[in-house]
Amino acid sequence: MKNIGENVVRIEAEALRALADRIGGSMATAFQQAVELMFACAGRVVVTGMGKSGLIARKIAATLSSTGTPALYLHPVEALHGDLGMVVRGDVVLALSASGETEEILALLATIKRLRVPLIAMTGDEMNRVARAPSPANAGSSGGGKGTTKAAAKQSVDKAALRFQAKSKSAGEGARSTRASTLAAAADVALDCSIAEEACSLGLAPTASTTTMLALGDALAVTLSEKRGFKEEDFANLHPGGKLGKRLARVESLMHSGDALPRVAPKTKMPEVIYEMSRKKLGVTAVVEGLKLVGIISDGDLRRLLEKRGKDVLDLTAGEAMTKNPRTISAGEFAATALALMEEKKITSLMVVDSHEKLEGIVHLHDLWSTELV
Repeated sequence: MKNIGENVVRIEAEALRALADRIGGSMATAFQQAVELMFACAGRVVVTGMGKSGLIARKIAATLSSTGTPALYLHPVEALHGDLGMVVRGDVVLALSASGETEEILALLATIKRLRVPLIAMTGDEMNRVARAPSPANAGSSGGGKGTTKAAAKQSVDKAALRFQAKSKSAGEGARSTRASTLAAAADVALDCSIAEEACSLGLAPTASTTTMLALGDALAVTLSEKRGFKEEDFANLHPGGKLGKRLARVESLMHSGDALPRVAPKTKMPEVIYEMSRKKLGVTAVVEGLKLVGIISDGDLRRLLEKRGKDVLDLTAGEAMTKNPRTISAGEFAATALALMEEKKITSLMVVDSHEKLEGIVHLHDLWSTELV
């Protein structure tokens, strides 16, 4: 059993290696054209596919959306019953079909062309050309039955697709192919997801083919992300929920502000300072002059002052007891950055200020527990 599992992974790995070679070689121009079309898209990238390809299409749409390229998944059957209204001018359609002959996808072509929406196809054309090449014995037959039905269906493809097929035929693909698949022929950009073999022992279940489609979708999404200059903070803004969202939380979403923020003026007497610290229960208070942060007083500061001066501490003002130039952080920083600073300086809280040192809040070590960083 382990040998079967090993073989499956090796076949799929080989399919991915071949895909990488194509992206860097024969498919480089088509890949770049696909990226440019999606980058220039004023609307959304509409990803569609049927069956297993549909499941991959859903994931590609999700990956695009989470990395800065607005995208949605369109089920081709639902599209034929009204959901085609999701597609508007300005969008780009990315259609997945291993055979390039999926009837539900081909039925969308007329509307896509009418809307003048650019179409990018992911098909296994290279594989299908080998598999579908007619044998000498059958080359002249009319096909009959199912073949006749398919031939009739292909007659509905628009003239542009037919011209593309004729061009491919005359371009010298030799005995391996007579034409591109219908979907690839109709597309503005056709991306090759062909494989040498499926990892399924029967050669039937989509395995290496869907893995290749998924990887090609990731390649497009990451390339677009880089081209857009998508940053870590942009990723965080699109992932507010779950463990990832918590780890990428901003200080502004965790800090205490408004009435929950302990603060006193420099002339405030120590009994009132202690009362403010006790009431706000953060073990620290900010000392502000107007709106500007000028210092802090912590529980530790109070203990050290009591050891040094005894009960005379109560005669001091906040300005006399405070620690000047406290550690601060901006509201837009990540919670992880706040934690790293606390650990480095061995402190339990940070004052949150703007670029003009105006006090905006305070973030405490306890506040970071909810982020699962602590």
